[in-house]
Amino acid sequence: MTFMTERYATVRGLRLAWLDAGAGDVVVLALHGHFGRARMFAHLAGALGPRYRVIALEQRGHGHSGRDGDFGPDAYVADAAAFLRDLGAGPVVVLGHSMGGVVAFRLAARHPELVRALVVEEGGAVNRPPDVPDPVLDVSDWPRRAPTLDALRRAIEARGIPDAGYFLDSAVERPDGWGLLFDLDDMMASQRALVGDWWADWLGSACPALLVHGLDSFVLPTALARRMAARRPGAVLREFPGCGHWVHDDDPAGFARAVREFLDGL
Repeated sequence: MTFMTERYATVRGLRLAWLDAGAGDVVVLALHGHFGRARMFAHLAGALGPRYRVIALEQRGHGHSGRDGDFGPDAYVADAAAFLRDLGAGPVVVLGHSMGGVVAFRLAARHPELVRALVVEEGGAVNRPPDVPDPVLDVSDWPRRAPTLDALRRAIEARGIPDAGYFLDSAVERPDGWGLLFDLDDMMASQRALVGDWWADWLGSACPALLVHGLDSFVLPTALARRMAARRPGAVLREFPGCGHWVHDDDPAGFARAVREFLDGL
């Protein structure tokens, strides 16, 4: 784990939060997935230092970043591109988890001058049935407020979530109780907008790419991950037995080691 400084930037008229590890000659832009936070990359930043500088963007509608009602995939890509240009960074390594992984490889396809390499953790080239049976997690009936943090956890887990820890990273105490930083309706809209076929984007860039897959994942099927690696020149697949959709949490040391080995080989 390493300390990351929280900063803010106005990107395309929207105030976005970002975390900066603050050191390293090679920049890695890290993009979280749905319901996530930029600070999930703190462990990775520590493991990659001092050579690599991890900059984690808190994407629109998440964490301490603003929202404007647009949660289409193109908005996320445009945010990332504008953020990098405003920062004067690029080309950089772009690393993304889940939805952030899709944003990463779509960014590489649309703005190749900004991306020198990709690390995609559990972001699929297809996100719709039958390849992905349940691409949308229904959070529409989750509690908007709970009297305590533990009550919020129990309410989320009662809705079929085995461990609410990932979601509770966005939990905050407000005057009327505990709630989540993200808006539930926003997350439903964003997930629905990501349902689709993204093969053209996955195959649309030529930079080196590392695809990280947890063999116990309920989000990215193994057959799809292997198809993605086989079809894209320059893609390397790393499979993690005993890990699910959140490889970086299930095996933080192994995930960091795989990312560092890939980056060192560029």
